[in-house]
Amino acid sequence: MIKRILEKNIGERMFKGKALLLFGPRQCGKSTLVADFLKEKKQNFLYLNGDEADVREILTNTTSARLKVLAGENKIVFIDEAQRISNIGLTLKLFTDQLNDIQIIATGSSAFELSNKVNEPLTGRKYEFMLYPLCFKEMVDHHGLLDEKRLLEQRLIYGYYPEIVTKQGQEQELLKLLANSYLYKDLLTLEQIKKPVLLEKLLKALALQLGSEVNYNELSQTVGADKGTVEKYIDLLEKAFVLFRLPALNRNVRNEIKKGKKVYFFDCGIRNAIINNFNALHTRTDTGALWENFFIAERLKYLRYNGIDADQYFWRTTQQQEIDLIEETNKKMTAFECKWNEKARARFPQTFIDNYPGAETHIITKGNVEEFVV
Repeated sequence: MIKRILEKNIGERMFKGKALLLFGPRQCGKSTLVADFLKEKKQNFLYLNGDEADVREILTNTTSARLKVLAGENKIVFIDEAQRISNIGLTLKLFTDQLNDIQIIATGSSAFELSNKVNEPLTGRKYEFMLYPLCFKEMVDHHGLLDEKRLLEQRLIYGYYPEIVTKQGQEQELLKLLANSYLYKDLLTLEQIKKPVLLEKLLKALALQLGSEVNYNELSQTVGADKGTVEKYIDLLEKAFVLFRLPALNRNVRNEIKKGKKVYFFDCGIRNAIINNFNALHTRTDTGALWENFFIAERLKYLRYNGIDADQYFWRTTQQQEIDLIEETNKKMTAFECKWNEKARARFPQTFIDNYPGAETHIITKGNVEEFVV
């Protein structure tokens, strides 16, 4: 069993008088994490699945008396797929206010649905956790640093979804299923997504532009939609944990680009499935972009899991000088440049060094990546 980093964080916040909410993309292991955690603690719990109609009915427009009867002798209630339940925020509020001897845990696969439903009712009554696909550190803890570094090429091609990692030999088939159904299930049930074909075109265009600055006007022409629709769909894809945006750093230094965004995928395997390219790295033209995506996504997971508050950017000038990742935390700035080929020459632009003299700089290669994500 692969231990998840969040297990410890969740354990530390049990029975503190607040609901525990676990967000994340479909198939990233939310239900497994909670179930394994509760079984390991040998805690009796009531499991309720929001996908089941009778569960939705009993948890919608309910009362504290009904919830008490439902919980019975259980001191923990685990609601899975909570975003499927109408008025779930009010139900969770009843648990925390009226049945405060019961610990409520809820998981949801779409932040924009579940958090919109719970934010107001649960103000000050919840702890939120974000679970991503597996990460480099979790796999290092599972089978050791040497083994995981040997698998780096595999991770850049097939990614870190739990089912992909644990079912070797079936990666391509399973990734295609993930990319074609599970990840978009929440999006396609929303009224905002009226054109699934457009969503697929946009995803493919973004996947092919990995590591490049995204131009919304160009994207709108590519996919045949107006700029506003493109921006809205990208926003929804971000809220569904398919991708994330990295803004440009702009401190009014001469020649810095003022506005700009790059788009990365939370998982390299999903990105490769979207463009149907699972070729070995030595045959690809996008290896550098994949390594950049891998490191930035892993660094994001590292920061979030360790509770480090950092702003992340990329940096570029109008003369095409560029740095892959800039982080700011407590007025400290750190710059990262990613190089898959360890022999490739890498240096930081003098313009950046001159204008940000206190910034730390690091070249990220296969040889030292663990120093920044473990």
